[in-house]
Amino acid sequence: MPTVKIKGMRCGHCVGSVTEALKKLAGVGEVTVSLEKGEATYTATADVSPEEIKKAISAIGFEAE
Repeated sequence: MPTVKIKGMRCGHCVGSVTEALKKLAGVGEVTVSLEKGEATYTATADVSPEEIKKAISAIGFEAE
């Protein structure tokens, strides 16, 4: 499963926001966000570029690496 590092998450609400933003993307299946690790893992059911993932995370106010 692809993983993306995320800066700026501080609480469970942040985790929920990132999870929801990624699940809205076409081609993203299962999403798991870890506050402790500062990262999100996801399954791609179609072609989803890392840039699309980072853009979705940035759009809600977090920094994706």
